[in-house]
Amino acid sequence: MSHGSTQRRDDTRRPPPATSERLGFSGDNTFQRELRRRVEADFRARGCAQRDAASMYAKTAIILAAFVAAYIGLVFLARAWWQALPLTLLLGATMAGIGFNIMHDGGHQSYSERRWVNRLMAFTLDLVGGSSYIWQWKHARYHHTYVNIDQHDSDIDLGILGRLSPDQPRRPWHRFQHIYLWALYTVTAIRWHLYGDFRDMLTGRIGERPFERPRGWDLTLFVLGKLAFFTLAFGLPLAFHPLGTVVLFYAAVSAVAGFLLAIVFQLAHVVEEADFPQPDGASGRMETPWAIHQLRTTVDFARDNRLLSWLIGGLNFQVEHHLFVRISHVHYPAVAKVVEATCHEFDVPYHAHRTFFAGIASHYRWLRRLGAAMPAVAPLPEVERLTAH
Repeated sequence: MSHGSTQRRDDTRRPPPATSERLGFSGDNTFQRELRRRVEADFRARGCAQRDAASMYAKTAIILAAFVAAYIGLVFLARAWWQALPLTLLLGATMAGIGFNIMHDGGHQSYSERRWVNRLMAFTLDLVGGSSYIWQWKHARYHHTYVNIDQHDSDIDLGILGRLSPDQPRRPWHRFQHIYLWALYTVTAIRWHLYGDFRDMLTGRIGERPFERPRGWDLTLFVLGKLAFFTLAFGLPLAFHPLGTVVLFYAAVSAVAGFLLAIVFQLAHVVEEADFPQPDGASGRMETPWAIHQLRTTVDFARDNRLLSWLIGGLNFQVEHHLFVRISHVHYPAVAKVVEATCHEFDVPYHAHRTFFAGIASHYRWLRRLGAAMPAVAPLPEVERLTAH
């Protein structure tokens, strides 16, 4: 169901979970097969490998060097607030950069052809506070399969704090969510560090869906990752600074990282142009093929901004990423040309905001629309976007 029919949703009750833990997709996969064939042909024509890009290894070295320099500067060298402030911003930004670039490609096995390289790069998430094991379940498996499907994609579930999908219940305070959620985005990383992974481990569930708790080597890496992060975040700093100072700067660094992580995700999926479909009531299956579902629920932004694309690991090309997760993000601009042309030929929607701030504006309007007491039926406002039909 399209988000254009939000006025027909029950604002007070949450729909029951799907009847089956495994949600299937329906329809003809001709489009997906042809798109994959064309993308693979494009790589052959350009003589490029889909993974192990030299530019990706160079980027990894730059980001990790910046992270280490910012950490050393903030913990061991800064003596005044004006020295600590830029280092705080840099450390938070490089934490997000590790997530956007290094661990993300590693976690999706798009960094290298070598499995151990991918696992090593994915483990950088553990060093900055997350769990690459739980991320694999939550993001790579559940989010990427069930994008924007309420109670299947936990990335769009803020609980009572916000309403991101028309299928979620509306609370009175949601009328202000387009104002207050921007501040709450800053606690994204803190919640992840101190609560999210531990809750998932204890409950054995990610949102409404079960997952296999780590065992053996995976459990060992989970524990070692948490120990390493808490040593870096609190142990070492407490040896040189008072508790209050350490907590303050941990919160500040994490706020920068959390805000950046949240915003990039929201611009891809929680905007006016993205759909929030639900399974068919009778069959319990989605009404469209998987690839079409990805295109209807995902939006690119600022595709011509090469600096932004470099900084956020090509995640302004979210459509391409969702369709081809095993391709390194350094190739997304080239892949996008093939995807857009194929969508146009098959009359499949392809959405892209031309600028970063056009995406921000669309996210703001969507939050305001879902928080309104009586959502009105209205055509989408004119925003600067590219849509191929």
